[in-house]
Amino acid sequence: MKTTRRSFLSTAGIIPFMISKKTLASDSNTITIDDLDRAAAGPLLHLEGIREAVTIKSMELLRNGNEFLVRIRSTNGAEGVIAANSSRMRDTYPIFINRVAPFWIGKDAREIETLFGEMYRQGSNYKFQGLAFWICVAAAEMAILEMLGRISGLSIGQMFGGVKQGEIAVYRASGNRGNRPEEEIEYLQKLVEETGAKAIKFRLGGRMSNNRDSLPERTEALIPMVRDVFGDKMTLYADANSSYDATNAIRIGRMMEEYKYAFFEEPCPFDDLWETKKVTDTLTIPVAGGEQEFSLRRFRWSILNRVVDVVQPDLHYFGGLIRSTRVALMAAKAGLPCTPHMSGSGMGYVNSLHFCSYIPNAAPHMEYKGMSDIPFHCETSPLKCVNGIIKTPTGPGFGLEIDPDYIKESQVVTTI
Repeated sequence: MKTTRRSFLSTAGIIPFMISKKTLASDSNTITIDDLDRAAAGPLLHLEGIREAVTIKSMELLRNGNEFLVRIRSTNGAEGVIAANSSRMRDTYPIFINRVAPFWIGKDAREIETLFGEMYRQGSNYKFQGLAFWICVAAAEMAILEMLGRISGLSIGQMFGGVKQGEIAVYRASGNRGNRPEEEIEYLQKLVEETGAKAIKFRLGGRMSNNRDSLPERTEALIPMVRDVFGDKMTLYADANSSYDATNAIRIGRMMEEYKYAFFEEPCPFDDLWETKKVTDTLTIPVAGGEQEFSLRRFRWSILNRVVDVVQPDLHYFGGLIRSTRVALMAAKAGLPCTPHMSGSGMGYVNSLHFCSYIPNAAPHMEYKGMSDIPFHCETSPLKCVNGIIKTPTGPGFGLEIDPDYIKESQVVTTI
């Protein structure tokens, strides 16, 4: 009997609401752009309890070594501090200082959703469209959400309409490429031992390599080896980071199908939606992607045309939780799961926890790359992975306190 996408997903341990290939094709004829637009339309935030304007007085970028924080203050004394995507902010911070932060001064933070369009147009900011711009917007947005959460007493999930799951299962992701298969196996075993994760992800191919592997035949060796070592109960994901054209991606995908992998991430160059769609249309294994995307319209096109089966906005690269939630809601309308890509910097795993706690179509596992080096205290969750699960904080905003001494030691970034 031919394996349908639904039956494959069932054996691979993927969420049951994923639909069969036959139904998916049928839906392509019934879901319209208007349907997706309606699904994504706001408002998203529930801020009815904040009755007075929250006028933003200042928005500062702070630096402590290699880490960047954003501190926001209102005219009535409210404050919020969050961790930015430090690995990218080191290069993009002039955009934050010159383009993004000044826009928010004097604005009512409660109007954040409706102000995105104005911010995008002001000073021709749209000419900076891309990851560098939206990373800076995400930092500002998360600071605003943190301050609003502290004022209202609501967690991120509560502000976005309610927490649907308070404990999030993770897949532990390896960032290695170019090590020998035996070395990668040892590293993956270490990650599983540390976290108790029931799902893991490793890297295939050579990254944007035009079909070259990082080591000769490393990929072909790893795919069966990882399954053999970790057994049938472990959920396996693998990420090609745009390594292949469609022909070679399908070849690799067939191997992954044989060993019952749960999804194949970014098989083709990330901006080649058409080659990626060929892979998705051909394979029974789900294809995941979207981490490099910065356009809401391109996400809409990808969802409408079933370019991928699992939608993966990066909460920082894509501009924050509000924009990413709109993507998740479009994906939900089309019957597709969503799991955020985590760019592994700052407190990204905390942002992802909250996002997965409230969206209606969270995939079975969230990406996890380990703890942050930023010192913090959280009263409602240890924020450690135990038996493959992390508890989402329930306190106001993101629910944690960055060490006040660490903040005091940080320097305000004022010039380029």
